[in-house]
Amino acid sequence: MHLFVLERWSRGSSAIHRRDPRAKAGVLLVFLIVVATSYRELSLLAALLLVLLMIVTRLAGLPLGPVLLRSAIVLTFTVMVALAAWLAGDPERAVALILKSYLSAVAVFLLVATTPVQVLLRGLAWCGVPRLLLLVAQFLYRYLFVVLEQAGQMRTASRARGGTIGFRGAASAVAALFARSHQRAEDIHRAMLSRGFVQQFHTLETPRFRSADAVFLLGASVIIVLVRAAVDRVNG
Repeated sequence: MHLFVLERWSRGSSAIHRRDPRAKAGVLLVFLIVVATSYRELSLLAALLLVLLMIVTRLAGLPLGPVLLRSAIVLTFTVMVALAAWLAGDPERAVALILKSYLSAVAVFLLVATTPVQVLLRGLAWCGVPRLLLLVAQFLYRYLFVVLEQAGQMRTASRARGGTIGFRGAASAVAALFARSHQRAEDIHRAMLSRGFVQQFHTLETPRFRSADAVFLLGASVIIVLVRAAVDRVNG
């Protein structure tokens, strides 16, 4: 499962892993802005940015092939839109959509793969991201593993009884899983309220923005911008 792989990768000890989540989020924002605002000769820019992402992947000690392959899951959502743009007589827009979505997916994937979710959400909270969104994300992350384990147990039980999973069986399984998840959510909510939960998770460590994080933020952002400027100058 992607979640278990990301959880294992995010516990690394490379220089990229040690950077403050706010610094990495800032670099990601600069990267996404550069990708989103590019419009001329995107293929050259995409190739150079992909090389940068591959370098970061290796510096983080992550396997290059699996990272690039798992990031391609975003293409399942963008290929249809790109195909519609292609059929409408705009192939350049179709190619640009695929390239931009894939580059953005790889960049976001690297952020999540090098930062534990709790640390990442804490850093985003310091950046002013609405608490409600972070709370929903943290609950989703904490209990999605429980739901996946419950689904696996139901599948094993069905196979042990010699059952086959057809359309009707899958619909019944989803309904049962939803009912169990809803009941579990209510139990968890009551337990948290009884323990004085105030809509905020506390962590043992408070992230500190060090000089190395500032250098990483400034240096990586400058490199990304310079790559964009060089490509624009070549094409100009």
